[in-house]
This record gives sequence, C-alpha cells and structure tokens, in this order.
Amino acid sequence: MSRDDVTLAVHDHGGQGVPLLLLHGAGRTLADWAAVAPLLARHHRVLALDLRGHGLSPDGTWNIGEVLGDIEAVLAEHGMPGALPVGHSLGGMLAVQYALDHPQVTPGAVNLDGYGWGRPDQYVGLDPAYVGERLTEVRELAAKAAGRVLPAGGLKDLLAQQRAMSGQLGIPYELLEEGVRRSVRERPDGQLEVRPGREHALEMLARIESLDVFALFRRMDRPLLLGRALRPVPKVPGLDWFDELMAAYVKGLARDLAELAEERPEVTVAEIDGTHAMLLENPRAVADAILGFTGGPRGTAGAGGATVS
Repeated sequence: MSRDDVTLAVHDHGGQGVPLLLLHGAGRTLADWAAVAPLLARHHRVLALDLRGHGLSPDGTWNIGEVLGDIEAVLAEHGMPGALPVGHSLGGMLAVQYALDHPQVTPGAVNLDGYGWGRPDQYVGLDPAYVGERLTEVRELAAKAAGRVLPAGGLKDLLAQQRAMSGQLGIPYELLEEGVRRSVRERPDGQLEVRPGREHALEMLARIESLDVFALFRRMDRPLLLGRALRPVPKVPGLDWFDELMAAYVKGLARDLAELAEERPEVTVAEIDGTHAMLLENPRAVADAILGFTGGPRGTAGAGGATVS
C-alpha cells in the first residue's frame, strides 16, 4: 500500500477474529513472522508489515511519528484500524507507542523483548559507570555495522553465516535465508547493501535510544503483554565482557518487569523459551503467549493474561 510516495510491503496471512498487525525488529523484515503468523491466523486476522527502510518497503526519513503514520495508513487501507499491534524488539516498542497514540481504537499492545539496552542501573551487580562505558562500545559497534555494503561474494558469505547460526540456535535455515534475501538490495553501483541504508539506519538507532520504554509501559491503560526471552543471546566474538553484561541486564530486566506487573494490573509478563531470536527459534511458544493474551486457544506454553477484544 502507498503513503506519501512510500509504498509499504505487507504480507496478508488471512484469518478471522480480532485483527493483529505484526511488526519486526530493527534491521529485520516481516519474514521473521513466517512461522508464527500461520499459528495466529487460525484465530485472528493477521497482517505483517515491512517497516520503512526494511525488506521490500522503500526508504523514508526514519522518525517515530512517520513510522507510526505508516502503521495507521496500513491498518486503514486494510479496513482494520482497531488491530492489536504485536511487535518484536523495535517493533514491540513501536506497538506500545502506537497504542498510546491511538487510545480510542487500539485495544492494547504486545511487546516481545523490545527493551533496548536499558539503563546502567538495570545491570545488577555491576558499577553503572562501567556499564555506561561498555554500552557506549556496543552502540559504536551497532553504528559501525549500520547499512553495511557487501563486497563481491558477500551474499554467499552472509548466507554461510546464517547456516552456521541455524545449527547453533536450531532455527530452520530457510527462515534465515528468506530474511537475508529480503534485506539485501543491489545499489546503483552494483554493490549489495544490507537494509536499512546507512543514513536511515543511523536515524533509526538514534530514535531507539530516545525511547524510555518503561515510561511508555507505565502510561498504558489497556492490556499490555511484555514478553521476555529466557535464554541468553549467543556470545559475541571479541567481546569477552559481553556475557557478563547481558547476564546482569537479564537480572535487572526480570526484576523491573516483575515490579511493573505487580504495580499495574493491565500488564502481563510472559517468559518465553528462546533468545532474542524467539520468533524464529520457538514460534509455538511465541504464538501461545500471544494467544493466551488475546483469549485465543493456545498450547501448553502460553501465558495467562487479559483478554483483548
């Protein structure tokens, strides 16, 4: 569908029932939902969207207001303005912000592991100044990798990395391959660029850093599902301190989410057996958590919560 010269890519998974709009994370695509969406479509009307600058959607200035406008336009185009936004990572942050900005029509929101890097005081047992230094390094690495250009043969190497990841995390290789091929495009000079392009990727990273997600959570007055990954992220080569950092953050995040759920009855926290790549690793557990929240039938891995209607 089109909005102000930005033609957005949408995958309609069909289905009937409470409508859902699925939003992917930063640097990802709607292909991440390929295994989860069919499970949801048994009980819901389901759309998945490539955010601007991602997948098959074209580039556009990357600010939160524009992206939320894209979401609103997609839902209007498909006749489902009251859809429940369901997002992973960055998509989860956007889902919450969208629900806050559309209180009259949006019944709630689902945020699956969309917490960013958090605050230094959330890293339990570590000195906040030390955490701040390490997070600066992490952000610098993310900025350096933004909008990378692949050399000759680079796609083959990238797909080889995905095959190795498939074996490491138990993710079907075809799911990873589909996402990579959807994310890479040929530039006018013939080189391959991993989307989003560098300019818009840096804009996006800056917008993510500007979000105070727990402040957003506390503003929600409708049902809110917050999913948290139970497995640690894989090791990062060359960053010996990364595992310790993430272990400390997991403790602080679990603590703060539990406190939030205790304070606010509209908040449900679901612990999902997977790493941050949960959509690809364990689609059944992700779908069960969402269906448990919406009131749809689910398997044994679901989390209890408020019914969205």
